[in-house]
Amino acid sequence: MSLPAPFSLLGVFKVTTRERWDLATPLAMAALSAIGLTFIYSAQFSTAQTDWIKQLVWLGAGGALYLAVSLIDYRLWLSIGHWFYLACLVPLLLVLIPGIGQERFGAQRWLDFGFFAFQPSEPAKAAVLLFTASLLIRSRVGTVQQSLGVLGKLALAVGLPIFLIMLQPDLKSVIVLPPMVFSMLYVSKLSTRFFAGAIGAFLLLVGVVAWDSYSYVKFMETNKLDFHQQKGKYEVTTWVPLKDYQRNRILTFVSPSVIDPTGTKDAWNLNQSLISVGSGGLTGKGWTQGTQAQLGYLPPAVAHNDFIFSVIAEEKGFLGSLTVLSLFGIMMFNGIRIAALARDRFGTLLALGVTVLFAVHVFVNIAMTIGLVPITGIPLPFISYGGSFVLSCCLLQGLVQSVYRFRKDFT
Repeated sequence: MSLPAPFSLLGVFKVTTRERWDLATPLAMAALSAIGLTFIYSAQFSTAQTDWIKQLVWLGAGGALYLAVSLIDYRLWLSIGHWFYLACLVPLLLVLIPGIGQERFGAQRWLDFGFFAFQPSEPAKAAVLLFTASLLIRSRVGTVQQSLGVLGKLALAVGLPIFLIMLQPDLKSVIVLPPMVFSMLYVSKLSTRFFAGAIGAFLLLVGVVAWDSYSYVKFMETNKLDFHQQKGKYEVTTWVPLKDYQRNRILTFVSPSVIDPTGTKDAWNLNQSLISVGSGGLTGKGWTQGTQAQLGYLPPAVAHNDFIFSVIAEEKGFLGSLTVLSLFGIMMFNGIRIAALARDRFGTLLALGVTVLFAVHVFVNIAMTIGLVPITGIPLPFISYGGSFVLSCCLLQGLVQSVYRFRKDFT
């Protein structure tokens, strides 16, 4: 039940009683954030770094953003979503300009503002979500002809930010977008021929990557080059838009004996992660007692972000890992429930899109730490260190909360 009109702000922000709030997801978010802080501290315990303090600040800012977005009627985004989309394209363009975009580890993905570095690909996820949902509810789909028209517009709208993100390059941010968009297309009852074609295109893509990887190995062997010192000599000879370090990651997954027979280069992180996860046992070695992170075998550069789950698994074992998975399970289940409770297609698409996006993040991150998928650097929501990512997660979950809060405002 809403409070009297004076508690509404310009008809956009609405303060309501606790009955209008879903508590399951924010409680899960809070628990995951606390776990993240705890194990960021543990992962850096031996090096005395204090990124956990920065993470705490980002979580505070993220909490404020989550609350603000939750208080906004999600239907407002239907009218301003395209402006948000255009606003998110600007930093994606700026980050590619030499001297403006900051380069780290061979990728130009950050805008440095001095007191913090901003990653434009993170808000771009929300921009693609909002634009896709807005386009789908304004379009008629069903027949092949109708579907082709929608897909043409969507390919341009989604393809542009994906193209700009690939130029950085930031493959991990690109990977999570197609599943989100496809899930929204699926519930929009797009022609089944499209999905058949999409599956065929995916299999073709896998074939192209497999052929390219094979050609890469042959090129290196023919020219007697070292996989780790050749500095991109193959990537300039092929039309496949992958960097050679990305090819190394793929080969580390499918054929580690070829790319790194000694296990001391590209396969090192994965090998140390497997040791971390496997040695945790049922209850783990104890907080700050994990040998892989504390002794530096799991490199400090990745232990507190991409491989934070490995630290948790080693120090808290199977039960700790199960706790993390259960909290994510609550969040995913609740997202699907809210999508089902939504009174309009826009709300359904937003809640479903966010849930699928988070599910991909969780699955790929944990799967890469145990060798089920290639290492991509996808972070774990609310647990991995990263300011831009925390803000992005809070914004997206704020949209889901808004869908829940304003579902009863329909007559």
